[in-house]
Amino acid sequence: MCYLLFIGVGPKLMAQTASQPQPVLIVYNFAMVCMSAFVFYEFTVSSWLANYSLLCQPVDYSTSSVPEQMAKVCWWFYSSKVIELSDLVFFILRKKNSHLTFLHVYRHGTMIFNWWAGVKYVAGVRFLIGLINSLVHVVMYLYYWLAALGHHMQRYLWWKRYLTFLQLLHFLIVTIYTSTNLFTDCQTSTRASSP
Repeated sequence: MCYLLFIGVGPKLMAQTASQPQPVLIVYNFAMVCMSAFVFYEFTVSSWLANYSLLCQPVDYSTSSVPEQMAKVCWWFYSSKVIELSDLVFFILRKKNSHLTFLHVYRHGTMIFNWWAGVKYVAGVRFLIGLINSLVHVVMYLYYWLAALGHHMQRYLWWKRYLTFLQLLHFLIVTIYTSTNLFTDCQTSTRASSP
């Protein structure tokens, strides 16, 4: 609710204010590059060590170290989605109200609930979504970080259209991957055996 309230009130408040959060934006974008890279690495290592299946991975409720590592990285990923709500704050502070699209608000708003439920109840089942998303976010926040450094970086940002293509490809892959739920009959969980 605070997120939606800020969307309604924020642009009106900023209309009267001059704000250039450039130093904060530089730090934020670089921190998001680092966090996304960390999450990508952890998803890759956890899924590789546990031999996770891309299409049909049951939830592993055992207390062994690898499923716990996967659950932790899923929580880190979820935390990154909460932090990414700050993107909206920066749009409003920089008076980039054209970026406040329905798709952006809907995606970020629903991602919080979807990932909270997914992490709490079925951590690791669809790890590939987080793995791909975190990789794309490394590239995306790297672009934003370089752009925030100033106009002298513009000559190094020739690859913006490729970033847009990567984001669209990511959306397509995740949509197809998620739709496989309709066609696969997977065992839902593996429980730790009782003594």
